[in-house]
Amino acid sequence: MSDHIPLEIQTEILKRLPVKSLIQFRSVCKSWKSLIESPDFIAHYNSQQQHLLVSYKVNYEAKYVTIDDDEHIVSLTLPPLVNKLRTTVGSSHGLLCFFGDVQELTEIGSAAIWNPCIRKAVHVDVPRVKFGNTYTTLLGFGVCPETIDPKIVKITHCVDMESVTFIPWQVEVFTLNTRAWRSPYSSNLPRKSIYFDWDQVVVDGCLYWLATDRIALDDIDGTVRSYNLIVSFDLITEEFREVNLPGGLAGASCSLSMYKLGESIAVFELGVEANELVYRVWVMEDGVTKSFNNLFGFSSRSRDPDVSISCVCGFRKTGEALIELYDSPSSTTILAAYDPYSETINDILIYGRHSSYSVYHCMETLLLL
Repeated sequence: MSDHIPLEIQTEILKRLPVKSLIQFRSVCKSWKSLIESPDFIAHYNSQQQHLLVSYKVNYEAKYVTIDDDEHIVSLTLPPLVNKLRTTVGSSHGLLCFFGDVQELTEIGSAAIWNPCIRKAVHVDVPRVKFGNTYTTLLGFGVCPETIDPKIVKITHCVDMESVTFIPWQVEVFTLNTRAWRSPYSSNLPRKSIYFDWDQVVVDGCLYWLATDRIALDDIDGTVRSYNLIVSFDLITEEFREVNLPGGLAGASCSLSMYKLGESIAVFELGVEANELVYRVWVMEDGVTKSFNNLFGFSSRSRDPDVSISCVCGFRKTGEALIELYDSPSSTTILAAYDPYSETINDILIYGRHSSYSVYHCMETLLLL
């Protein structure tokens, strides 16, 4: 029957199907196989299917599951290539990036880009500086919205405060299409006093990190001060920029974490009020000067006096905060969802190790096919 339907219409129909169906439909005929595996179709495939990918630990074993809008939980098995890498860098366009040591004490680290929908991963060698504890190598990951090319950003910087003023930055970019490391297009690297956190999200074609400026000098006594900020990296122009946080969030004593909320950045602030832990959610609004609005807040208390909110793990697309509940009598933790409007908590039946939950938004994609 497909012979009587123009190829253009067939293409538009196929673009609206889930990845699982497309993988199977490659066996229908040679023309469909060629179409589905073509770079143009893969780049322009934009499924409406989205889900949460949750990683957590049971004892010391890492587990991965996906959760759809109806809270159906599906277990995932990581490829051996990915399973050896301990750090999850981030997610973008349905792909996840991992980093770690396959062989320790070498100058080559290992990264892997994984598409959980098609169960395929690609290995990447990561050259780095190994010199005691003076240097650290941090990665960022995102898919360029213009070329749909996955990019890994490698940042090597100094962790020694006494040397921070004279040891230069090293920034390199890896693109999957070229499979090579190179210098970024832009030469405006972050100031050498800025230290990056691993917390990162990709929003609207930019990669964002939480960071700390470690060398803000006090004019009175000349001592070194620190303050929090966000550093962005444009995945198209490869230019770094700084985003200032509101005064209260910029303070060095502030405990912050960063997540994606819809198509915005949400910063969680952990504070103390009346001897009780309180979470506040700040959302970045776009504009000429990016500003932050306080969206909502909640305390660490829950419906049960024996159960408390021990940490925040991310957001659902509905705006619910994903939290970790800790049951003190049984010493167990469970993932749950907090609705800020009804102020209710609903359990998601995933039990794991304390502070081991990480949540990523994943769309279905054919990248890496």
